[in-house]
Amino acid sequence: MKRIGFFGGTFNPIHMGHLAIAQMAQERFKLDKVIFIPSHQPPHKNIAPLASAKDRYKMVRLATAGNEYFEVSDVETKRVGKSYTVDTLRHFRKSYPAKVKFFFIIGGDSLGTLPQWKNIDEILKLAAFIVVNRPGYSDIKNIKHLTVTKPGIDISSSYLRERINSRKSIRYLVPEAIYHYIIKHGLYKTQKKG
Repeated sequence: MKRIGFFGGTFNPIHMGHLAIAQMAQERFKLDKVIFIPSHQPPHKNIAPLASAKDRYKMVRLATAGNEYFEVSDVETKRVGKSYTVDTLRHFRKSYPAKVKFFFIIGGDSLGTLPQWKNIDEILKLAAFIVVNRPGYSDIKNIKHLTVTKPGIDISSSYLRERINSRKSIRYLVPEAIYHYIIKHGLYKTQKKG
């Protein structure tokens, strides 16, 4: 039976931690592929600065190039308004036979918010959750899920944005192609006051 993993997020920007998580989930659960899905506008987060959906999609494509198990979808970046997981899974369910098993990869910090997700009962019928065990992870008993342990790479996109805004390097925290893309396009820099 074919097994497809979906990894959604803002990827603002994508970094080595994201890639390591996807690789570990792919190996542990024998996923035939992991489809990265950059969101257009996340419903549960207000992130600033948020690079354009087009830039984030391009960076995810650059970061995943060369890995035969990784693909990138623009289904959410093309969607107007907020991106909901249930709509995305419905979209893919139409494209794959019913016997293909779906998995959705999320961070442990999102686990506690699942009961508030739009149509969570339908999502649970469409896909099994793979939760990344990370600091601050707290189990939730009423939502069945699988776990994968986060690699010892403690990087967050917000940390990277802070470094860029403080004029510090993010080299070696992101793939080289992403480092150059961010510099070339001047992403994540905010105006200094005073």
